[in-house]
Amino acid sequence: MSGGAATTRPSGLSEPESLADLSPTGRRSARLRLRAAWMYYVEGMTQSAIAEALDIGRVTVVRLLADARQLNEVKISLSREIAELPRLEMGLQKAFGLREAVVTPLSGPLADPTSAIGAATGQFISDFIRSDMKIGFGWGRTLMRALGFIDEKTVSNLSVISLLGGITKAKQYNPSEFAWQLSRLFQADCHLIAAPAIVDSIETKKALIERCGLGTVYNLAREMDAVVLSVGAMDEESTSLRFGFFSDADWASLIAAGAVGDVVYNFIDSEGRPVDHPINTRVMSIPIETLQATPERILTSGGPGKSKAVVAALRMLRPTVFITDEITAAAVLEAVGAAY
Repeated sequence: MSGGAATTRPSGLSEPESLADLSPTGRRSARLRLRAAWMYYVEGMTQSAIAEALDIGRVTVVRLLADARQLNEVKISLSREIAELPRLEMGLQKAFGLREAVVTPLSGPLADPTSAIGAATGQFISDFIRSDMKIGFGWGRTLMRALGFIDEKTVSNLSVISLLGGITKAKQYNPSEFAWQLSRLFQADCHLIAAPAIVDSIETKKALIERCGLGTVYNLAREMDAVVLSVGAMDEESTSLRFGFFSDADWASLIAAGAVGDVVYNFIDSEGRPVDHPINTRVMSIPIETLQATPERILTSGGPGKSKAVVAALRMLRPTVFITDEITAAAVLEAVGAAY
């Protein structure tokens, strides 16, 4: 896509210093401007179609396109490096029916994407959270990294729900930690599943929910406006395996049952279906059906070796928003044979 093509195309997000806005709102506006320019100049969409696709007014589309030209973001050619991100985003949207995809750049093919995805996730959460919202959160390295990029703001009547029970012996990560810390940022009510992430039997699980007060959290989860989740892979670098949350024998038996990843310890196969394994009946997490029924479903994940798990989670959760890195995005699209 590089070279001197004789068509007008958006050239990226490089702004003159005097016009650059590095606030979360400014970064989001810049992404929206590039998406509008890409749709108009590269995909040939009408302004009305762009307005409908981005859920904005036609007047806003006109302004975004004018701003893109003023900021010299529309030029004769577009380098492959600059084109790649919106191309991947739109490829993901088409392949998985997403309302929005956010693809972050990486410094190189071997770079750890956790920081980049965490930053994008934190910025998204900052813009997304509002008053009178009930929002559930999973756990993992990506979400913990996102905490440093979340901007505090004044909201009222916000309820934060942890979607998974806790770990009795935690080193660096505990499933309930993210929800607790985020609720402190916004002075929100935090609702925890005050039980181990995995119990010894399905009878214990039922007793905790029905007779020990946890049913209140499960009922509240049915009223959630949004969930923010990450996916775990079944490789040796998995946080759950490295920190001893599962025995080697249990991990091997999950893989033998067909598990390629998990979403809040709901272990799923390559098609996104729960695997037939006892752990899936003993996990103290909000059920998959509740997650799927939540209006806004944000999936944030990526990294080497995670493409199978990510594809499975996309199929299971059917998210409205997916946040990932450019290498994972390409691997996911290739895995499902989607053009981009």
